[in-house]
Amino acid sequence: MADSFYPFVENGPEGAPQAPEGAMEVRSPARVAVYDDAAAAPRVVVVEPSDVRTYLEEVTATVNRLAKEQGGSIPFTVIRECVENLIHAYFTAPTVSILDGGDTIRFSDQGPGIADKRLALEYGTSSATEEMKRYIRGVGSGLPYASQYMEDKGGSLTIEDNIQGGCVVTISLAAEGDVWPAQAPAAPYAAQAGAPTGNPVPMTQPPAAAAPAYGAPQPYGSPYLAAPATTAYGQPAAYPAGYPSAYPAAYPAPGVPGYPGAYPAAPTPGLPAQTAPAPAQPMSEPLNSRQLQALQHLVAAGSGGASELAELYGSSAPTWSRALSWLAKAGFAVKQGQRYVPTQAGAAYLSAPQR
Repeated sequence: MADSFYPFVENGPEGAPQAPEGAMEVRSPARVAVYDDAAAAPRVVVVEPSDVRTYLEEVTATVNRLAKEQGGSIPFTVIRECVENLIHAYFTAPTVSILDGGDTIRFSDQGPGIADKRLALEYGTSSATEEMKRYIRGVGSGLPYASQYMEDKGGSLTIEDNIQGGCVVTISLAAEGDVWPAQAPAAPYAAQAGAPTGNPVPMTQPPAAAAPAYGAPQPYGSPYLAAPATTAYGQPAAYPAGYPSAYPAAYPAPGVPGYPGAYPAAPTPGLPAQTAPAPAQPMSEPLNSRQLQALQHLVAAGSGGASELAELYGSSAPTWSRALSWLAKAGFAVKQGQRYVPTQAGAAYLSAPQR
């Protein structure tokens, strides 16, 4: 068995004391369920117990292969980190579900679970024992790295409790509308209990003839629409010349010269200054409803994340992750650790007078 699969884990000097036989062993097979069709039962691939190192390699390779066969684009390294996390559950009843054409993978177990899920996504926090560190790095980098990668790609990593003890870690790059099973659309923001109040910038509703359908490409530029033809989310990368815009053409944008109504210079107490660069193109359109809802939540709560927004307002975590990434690129929020906090520019956008 080659050790190069775990290049950062050293076996220690020759002659060093080894853990007793059976101190860390695999007793449960790993079941990998592949959901080829939401209307049919999944096919199940079983990885039988073996020694820990071989087991981790075989489960990782199997999940990676099956996800790629479905057309998924989650990388091997992210899958490996999530598989290695099963060691904290002592490999108790591990189940892996492959959904959404391989772009959503769910890892569940029936181990002790994770009490502080937010802390588990911070670098440097770990519950790895010395026995576990013979097989994994054990420095608290696995789930934080996977979460950071997924969010940077417009996806998400969520941690939940299993039904009767244990943990469920879900990584997803699926766009809204592609998530299986389908989720009901979120209720209008004004109808949400506990929605932040104040003076948010009103959203001008476009005429029915010019408005794109829900889920269709929007007329504003998106950071994920970078290449010609079709992006990874199935949206066209460029819009034809003369594409009709039903939104106001002169909306104020912080830091963009030539736009009326400059924001007040006084900083907002408790909020970080704008550190993200201004968008490359003038932001001539207002935020869409989801981006506005995300910004309102950040300002009201002080910070937030994709999983939290999905739990409060519905839709999928990847959808909220893309909205938060857009706010960061626009300079309305900055990422601190695994959460986003509003900037002074973001607070000013909400408090700007109605135009």
